[in-house]
Amino acid sequence: MKKNMGGTDKVVRILLAVVAGLLVYFEVVQGTFSYILLVLAAIFVLTSLVSFCPLYGIFGLNTCGLKK
Repeated sequence: MKKNMGGTDKVVRILLAVVAGLLVYFEVVQGTFSYILLVLAAIFVLTSLVSFCPLYGIFGLNTCGLKK
């Protein structure tokens, strides 16, 4: 897999995942929506760790800096 995520993008995704986890932990969101939010948070963390987003690949986006 070719990296297509930059550092800022990875940090934003990790922060969003933490916020989603906290919302579920403190029971701000409940029920089915909490499970959906946790799955989304897990996807954000996973894509941040591998620096690859499949949707970016499909749409041809790349937030990774240019390599010289």
